[in-house]
Amino acid sequence: GSDNPPNPPPTTMTSLKEICRGLPLNPLPENRGRRKGIPHAPVRTPNLTAQEKKLALRNALRYFPPEIQKKLVLEFAEELRLYGHIYMYRFFPDIEMRAYPIKDYPCKTKSAAAIMLMIMNNLDPSVAQFPQELVTYGGNGQVFSNWAQFWLVMQYLSEMTEEQTLVMYSGHPLGLFPSHRYAPRLIITNGMVIPNYSTRDEYEKMFALGVTMYGQMTAGSYCYIGPQGIVHGTVLTVLNAGRRYLKAEDLSGKVFVTSGLGGMSGAQAKAAVIAGCVGIIAEVDEAALLKRYKQGWLMEISNNLDHCIFCLQFVCCEIELHEVLFHQPVFFKLYSRDARKNKIALSLGYHGNVVDLWERLVYELDTTGELLVDLGSDQTSCHNPFSGGYYPVQLGFEEAKQLLSTNPGKFRTMVQESLRRHVAAINRLADKGMFFWDYGNAFLLEAQRAGDNFEYFFPSLFSEFQPSVNETCSLPRDIFSLGFGPFRWVCTSGDPQDLATADSIAMSVLEDSIRQGVSTSVKQQYHDNIRWIREAGRHSLVVGSQARILYSDQRGRVSIAMAINRAISEGRIKVCLFPLDMSPGNSFSLTDMAVQNFVGDAFRGATWVALHNGGGVGWGEVINGGFGLVLDGSTEAEERAKMMLSWDVSNGVARRCWSGNDYAYETICQAMKENVTLKVTLPQKVVDEDILEQALQS
Repeated sequence: GSDNPPNPPPTTMTSLKEICRGLPLNPLPENRGRRKGIPHAPVRTPNLTAQEKKLALRNALRYFPPEIQKKLVLEFAEELRLYGHIYMYRFFPDIEMRAYPIKDYPCKTKSAAAIMLMIMNNLDPSVAQFPQELVTYGGNGQVFSNWAQFWLVMQYLSEMTEEQTLVMYSGHPLGLFPSHRYAPRLIITNGMVIPNYSTRDEYEKMFALGVTMYGQMTAGSYCYIGPQGIVHGTVLTVLNAGRRYLKAEDLSGKVFVTSGLGGMSGAQAKAAVIAGCVGIIAEVDEAALLKRYKQGWLMEISNNLDHCIFCLQFVCCEIELHEVLFHQPVFFKLYSRDARKNKIALSLGYHGNVVDLWERLVYELDTTGELLVDLGSDQTSCHNPFSGGYYPVQLGFEEAKQLLSTNPGKFRTMVQESLRRHVAAINRLADKGMFFWDYGNAFLLEAQRAGDNFEYFFPSLFSEFQPSVNETCSLPRDIFSLGFGPFRWVCTSGDPQDLATADSIAMSVLEDSIRQGVSTSVKQQYHDNIRWIREAGRHSLVVGSQARILYSDQRGRVSIAMAINRAISEGRIKVCLFPLDMSPGNSFSLTDMAVQNFVGDAFRGATWVALHNGGGVGWGEVINGGFGLVLDGSTEAEERAKMMLSWDVSNGVARRCWSGNDYAYETICQAMKENVTLKVTLPQKVVDEDILEQALQS
């Protein structure tokens, strides 16, 4: 991981004070276009009419006074023509983009400084997928739509007082509005379009016009903490898939095959090692693969399928390979079934298309009779399959990118052909005992749209694998119904010691809760969480800000937040720390829960709140909300944490209770016992199912 130094290093680049002065117009910065040496977003193909192109230019020029519009309009037109969007590369800031210590930001409030810190963390090149296009992860998860918005937002935040709220419309800062000190300092909405227009084609057009953007789940709400943000969930997923389908608490010697090493998906390599198995993760983009390798998230890398299979077939040894990504001799340690029996965990990054890897595993099965994989998944950005989120196996990476920009129709056809081959290989392996699951990335949805019929039921991550499932003790299949969900905190000092202290506090809170008594199902989750925090500290998971993620229920969240707030007031943590969270994603048809969390968090004390169209599974497919809460050691911060965190969890559990989930029913009843002011409408079950049939036949 990368530990931020306590103070910005001396530099000739733009300072934080200059970043907060607003758009640099006099003089204009030099237009250096797309920078070399960093990854860039795929070219977009919005297919605008001549009138729509004029509108896109007019919309972009709204940020600039008339005297410079003539100079800017030509380069904006060129960006639109070459890249399908106006990013305003001229205004890409000349600063080391990272999460600086909160005290360094020239702001009037800690809340504004905390938001600035998270914006810059989301755009840190070590964190962001395509930093110059303002994409944090997922191929199109934007922080802003263009660089003019970044400069304006930083200026507004530097000026903000506790009597103002900044309002964000899909990346655009509408402005600072009078409010009061108990109101959120920031309100964000992304992609809130009328349902009739919530389609991918409409999105491409609206994004090109500069009127909306896709914020993913945590990019457009400035809550992303790097790939660690999903490591914990992936660890739980792999562990629980092993418990349920392999009947194994110990995954040593088990093989997990998947794909994707970008933003969120970069977590899979670390998760495999923490879970104790052998993970082989395919990635078509060499830059993404090397980034994870250099960060220490991959133990080894190779572009040789023979090498990958060799790892699973022969004894542990060392050989010299010349066909590697660095184009020079590199020594690889090769781990075998024998080595796996010795409980050696491995994360191997395969530079190539995962379909080739799956088909090679099928070939090995057919020719040797050996099934070399136990668990499988996919974490490509399949919510965005026709714009660079999924690359077809028929073409190399660069060739596919070229086709995407020159013939998007043919690219789409080839993607769907690739998906059909992808599923055919998975079905063949699943027939012999491998278990595969959808990682909530819309893979199964897009495969079905491509015309595939699955021979096996491959459940979605959120319906099946997040729970600690153990057949022998009948633990619940849905930990979200117990109130568990992703919960993050960031130490804004940038000091790794603050994070270590916060980790220790969280473990103590969970251990105390177990001693005080919790249900069997909750106890399993708490033990998994304690294990996670210990392992997280050992595996250098920090990329960007000093942050940690933990799946926790209402009791755990409130207790941890209060304990950390006390540690701040006592001086054990140097500066304020703020938990970050994502309100639960709603179902594909009903969005009440996410909207209610957004509204309820706002008036219960959140520092900022966000509501997104799209979440992690694609534009028009889901609605998600999120929040940030600054803890500064004050009594007021503690009260806000208790009120808001309790609501954020109880709302989701109450909704799942009403939908008929027994575990949610038990959880919300327990919450009502603990808080007499909580009163939830409980569902009555239909005891005699026959009356339904009789009523329909009468």
